[in-house]
Amino acid sequence: SNNGSKTTGKDPVSVNTPFKLAYFEMDSVANNFEMVKEVKIELTKKESQITYEIEKMAKNLQQRYAYYESKQTNGTLTQAEMEGASNELKKMDDDIKVRKQQLDQEYFDFKTRRENEVKKNIENFIKEYNKDKRFTYIMSYEPGLFYYKDTAMNITLDVIKGLNVSYPPGKKDK
Repeated sequence: SNNGSKTTGKDPVSVNTPFKLAYFEMDSVANNFEMVKEVKIELTKKESQITYEIEKMAKNLQQRYAYYESKQTNGTLTQAEMEGASNELKKMDDDIKVRKQQLDQEYFDFKTRRENEVKKNIENFIKEYNKDKRFTYIMSYEPGLFYYKDTAMNITLDVIKGLNVSYPPGKKDK
C-alpha cells in the first residue's frame, strides 16, 4: 500500500527555510562591551571595600589582644578582667566572621544581579538584531564548543557595536 507516500518525513517549514546559524565570540563581547567593563570596575571596588572593612576589624581585634597581653605581662590583669577580655575578644572574632559572611553574600547577590542585567542586555539586542528572522539560531561561541565555524556567520563586531550604541557609558542606572 502506498497511501503514506505524501509524507516524506520532511517538515514543510524546514524545507522552505534554510537553517542559518550565527555566532558571536563571548570573550570579545565581554572585553569590549562597556557595560561589562563597568560591572568589572564595580565588583573590584566592592571587593576592596570588603577587604578594607574586614582588615580594619581584624586590626582592632589584634590591638585589643595586644593591650590585654601587655596588661597580663605587667601582672595588672585581674582574674575578672581576664574573663572579660576573653569574652570581648571572642565576640570581636565572631563579629568579624558574621560581617564577612554578610558582605560576601551581598557581593554575590550584587554580582549575580549585574551579570543577569548584562545577559538580558545581550539577549534583548540579539532579539532586535534578528527581528527579520535572518538566523534560525544565534549562539555565543566559547572555545571547545565547535570544531568548525564559518567566519562569515561571525556577528561579533555587530554585537559589540550594537550593544555599546544601545548602552552608552553615561547611561548608568544605579
